[in-house]
Amino acid sequence: MEENHILAKWLNNELTEAELTEFKANPDYEKYEKIKNYTAHLEVPDFNEAKVLEHVISHKKIAPKVIPLYKNWLFKVAAVLVIGLGITFMMQNFALQTQYAPNGKRTTFSLPDNSQVVLNAGSEIEYKKWNWNNNRNLELDGEAYFKVAKGKKFEVATDLGKVAVLGTQFNVKVRKNRFDITCFEGRVKVNYKDKEVILTHGQSVTFENGKQISTTVNTSKPEWLENTIAFNIENLRNILDEIQRQYNVSIEVKAKYSDELFTGKIPIDNLDVALQIIATTYHLEPNKIAPNKIIFEGK
Repeated sequence: MEENHILAKWLNNELTEAELTEFKANPDYEKYEKIKNYTAHLEVPDFNEAKVLEHVISHKKIAPKVIPLYKNWLFKVAAVLVIGLGITFMMQNFALQTQYAPNGKRTTFSLPDNSQVVLNAGSEIEYKKWNWNNNRNLELDGEAYFKVAKGKKFEVATDLGKVAVLGTQFNVKVRKNRFDITCFEGRVKVNYKDKEVILTHGQSVTFENGKQISTTVNTSKPEWLENTIAFNIENLRNILDEIQRQYNVSIEVKAKYSDELFTGKIPIDNLDVALQIIATTYHLEPNKIAPNKIIFEGK
């Protein structure tokens, strides 16, 4: 610290004769002398405060890039929406599609190729939209009427058999162990266990407990589309099951079930008339104990 002080006084020519004599005896004096002689020729420019201030003010400042929190939040929302739309698209096109008609109702819908389907009460259909033109397959539980758009093979699978068609109109019904198919236009191929049957316009076939019954029809569409159920050699239990589905009611029989088979029509838009037909045919007495509860008793 003392040495620095002496050096500073020497540079400013402030040393006394004694101090100067002592300083010249310093081993580094020769080096200090060379530095002093060299820097004596350097010129330091004058400091211009106004110019420096002007330069600072005019210098373009680059503001830091800041992303507001609300924009960050919007990005997240957009990402969620994109993911949601993607999932929706996958569900609508790749997932299994289900159409259902509850008891007392019908459901009408179009398939991807614009084929029309009407589901009868208490029925369900499953299918996939993806690659529909090359895979026109449906799973049916219940009854449905199909008006098929012209195109490739169209197949309806049930627990009891399959129906393959090409540009046609037909009706398929599967209830318990009974399988009914009616062709109203074109041709259909029916597979039931080890049997194969080809139906054309106006032909109908029924399979039940291994038995086959073939009949003809003279209508252009199923009667149930016009609020009438057509039964062909049907037992009482199946008839009552269908009435319960169509009217969404509960029916109990407090009498011995008759073995008599029924062929005929019953309305599905007038419950009183439907009950009276059953009562007259099977010698029963209908009693409504509630709006949706009916009991048949023997006469």
